[in-house]
Amino acid sequence: MDKLQRLLQNKILILTICAAGIGGTFQYGYNISIINAPASYIQVFMNTTWLERMGVPLESNMVLLLWSFTVSAYPLGGLTGAVAAGPMAIMLGRKMSLLLNNGFVIIAAALSGCSRMAKSFEMIMLSRFLTGVNAGVSMNIQPMYLAESAPKKLRGAVALTSASFTALGLVLGQVVGLRELLGGEESWPFLLASNVVPALIQLTALPWFPESPRYLLIDRGDKESCISALQKLRGTNDLSAELEEMLAEQAAVKGQRAKNPWELLQNPGQRWQLVSIVVLSSAMQLCGNDSMYFYAAYVFQEAGIPEDKIPYVVIGTGSCELITSVTCNMIIDYAGRRPLLLGGYIFMAAWAIVFMVALSQQTQISWMPYLSMACIFAYILSFGIGPAGVTGVLPTEVFDQMSRPAAYMICGSLLWFNLFVVGTAFPFIVKSLAHFCYIPFLVVCVCTALYVWFFLPETKGKSFLEISEEFGKRNFKTKTRGGFYKGPEEIKTTSL
Repeated sequence: MDKLQRLLQNKILILTICAAGIGGTFQYGYNISIINAPASYIQVFMNTTWLERMGVPLESNMVLLLWSFTVSAYPLGGLTGAVAAGPMAIMLGRKMSLLLNNGFVIIAAALSGCSRMAKSFEMIMLSRFLTGVNAGVSMNIQPMYLAESAPKKLRGAVALTSASFTALGLVLGQVVGLRELLGGEESWPFLLASNVVPALIQLTALPWFPESPRYLLIDRGDKESCISALQKLRGTNDLSAELEEMLAEQAAVKGQRAKNPWELLQNPGQRWQLVSIVVLSSAMQLCGNDSMYFYAAYVFQEAGIPEDKIPYVVIGTGSCELITSVTCNMIIDYAGRRPLLLGGYIFMAAWAIVFMVALSQQTQISWMPYLSMACIFAYILSFGIGPAGVTGVLPTEVFDQMSRPAAYMICGSLLWFNLFVVGTAFPFIVKSLAHFCYIPFLVVCVCTALYVWFFLPETKGKSFLEISEEFGKRNFKTKTRGGFYKGPEEIKTTSL
């Protein structure tokens, strides 16, 4: 009977993860990949629409400019969503924020699905902005919601499912974008609108599962609802130890309100936590993983793969990230956070060197394109085994309940801003450095690995109080009776 009850509770936790993920970070990966297949069709649509309106076709440079606006609307929306995620998480709660976030995708799907009928490419641009807002919100709130809902021993694995759903969305977007499915000339509006399906699934499923117990107790002060949520997620087992830990955290932040990003930046008591997430969140985009997808088609073509078969091989790149994120999911609470991050960035640095050498010899040695192809898969595998997932877990673990939403706002804003910077700068980097364009990314990987080695403590298996204590020693803070380390300003505020 006890075994059956444990299986039931594990099932509820797994279903909660799936309900949060399918309309959450899944959308980020899915919406990144579905825009690639119809790119040429949308550009033709833009030119045709302009011709019908003005009587003259667009110049090729103007078509590319309009297309660049369409592409850049996504990270711009993501930045907006990341900034909005903090206030949403505080005022609405984690679960309700995820549910309301689906409204952005539903509107976006309606706009993109009707764009050709309405003869308006502006609707596609607005649609991409709204899907970006959705992704920006979900990438901040989903790992926060799951990490706060998971038991301590599974916290890393549960929060890391956000990366697995991102990779799953990426792969499914590549598959659905094949011309045999929705990637054809006639069906591209349906491809862009297909993101409404995950949104509707989440709206149907997520209301059945509980809000974050930590949010209910610490933010709302609702102990009864917290216990009810814990019982749904853990069963009727003894909850006293976990509840005691939450009550200690509640006591430690008593009298404080949720911080905003500016307050977090000014707080010397959380300096190393902030520096850590700034370094790792920036490195996640500046490491060059997304740029590998830029080179994939060219390298595969040089390796002799027929052009009409390349989209199928490209699916393999997304599958690599999915496989490694799932693998990381299974081992994170055994291996720890530091080894996965350290190993990921070291291997990426090594493969970046090999990749640049292979690219420089691409036309000289017949088998070099195959080495380049192997480097693409190896680089993506190295990224997926650590940086892709662990980076999103850390803000939940290293910040207390009052600072966590602000930390995710900073983390998410950096992620989207750097995505925009890399997307804008990469063509110029390639033009300037040619085959050695990965030198900036190599420098980022090496510097990040050094930072992790010297400054980032391990958080595996530790309570939020223990992690706070570890960073507190580095921040030269004073220990309070609740177990948290606080700076002079925080102690003064609490005593008042």
